[in-house]
Amino acid sequence: MNTITAAITAVGAYVPDFVLSNQVLETLVETNDEWITTRTGIKERRLLKEKGKGTSFMAIKAAQDLINKANINPAEIDLVIMATATPDMPVATTGVYVASQIGAVNAFAYDLQAACSSFLYGMSTAAAYIQSGRYKKVLLIGADKMSSIIDYTDRATCIIFGDGAGAVLFEPNYEGLGLQDEFLRSDGIGREYLKIDAGGSILPASKETVENRQHFVFQDGKTVFKYAVSGMADVSEKIMTRNNLTKEDVNWLIAHQANKRIIDATASRMGLDEEKVLVNIHRYGNTTSATLPLLLSDFEDKLKKGDNIIFAAFGGGFTWGSIYLKWAYNKQ
Repeated sequence: MNTITAAITAVGAYVPDFVLSNQVLETLVETNDEWITTRTGIKERRLLKEKGKGTSFMAIKAAQDLINKANINPAEIDLVIMATATPDMPVATTGVYVASQIGAVNAFAYDLQAACSSFLYGMSTAAAYIQSGRYKKVLLIGADKMSSIIDYTDRATCIIFGDGAGAVLFEPNYEGLGLQDEFLRSDGIGREYLKIDAGGSILPASKETVENRQHFVFQDGKTVFKYAVSGMADVSEKIMTRNNLTKEDVNWLIAHQANKRIIDATASRMGLDEEKVLVNIHRYGNTTSATLPLLLSDFEDKLKKGDNIIFAAFGGGFTWGSIYLKWAYNKQ
């Protein structure tokens, strides 16, 4: 029997309609368009404003987009992995609800949380299920409603994050395409630099934690930036070296869209020309678990069968890593 590799065979995406531009942010906090653009590369971000709608709403929309475009029967999906840092609610797993709502009646499902590296870790997990030979269709969704945990009076965080969702389908491949290698890392030193203080088991929600605004994201921007630049660049360079890839061999860099300067530093370490670096941070900001699949969706037309793609991400905790994947299809 031929060796099974795990290939992405379809993509889908969803972003909300509401656009929060830099110009609007200028009216909320002390900042301006030039400052935001120069330091982050972000011009606007999308927010899910409808009351009563959470991460699952966007995840379902992205999954349905994939199902419709790929013309697949959701009942054939074996597993749904929900990569998210903003589940609908504690305990009740968001992925299970999403699977039921999209008609994946024969799938089991669960959530995977590794902050901004959630989707990257999810790629590794989905591929392992496929390579085991037990599963034929694994749906990986990355979705986050970051607006639900952002303080829009805190200019250090409110300029960065947006809401969105993306989905990919992993299936077996016998041509050697799909996921080739991975290098995933983590370090608990990051626990204090990017976090939400309250709402967990250490500091449960209370009147005091709400009054102290401890349910919003806190980020030590300079420290996170320093670790992210070195972390993403290091693993991306390492995976190229380990697989004997030159800059000419790499067709595309698909990097987590947290900050344009971090993306540029990673590309520079890899020796890649700007035209090989896929970027949409100016449109969506940092959508956390959704950045990588949103890039795949936005640039699907550019991706050709056999293309060598390097994925890279860095997230709170700290979590980070790189994946080398060969693209498996040409868009029809």
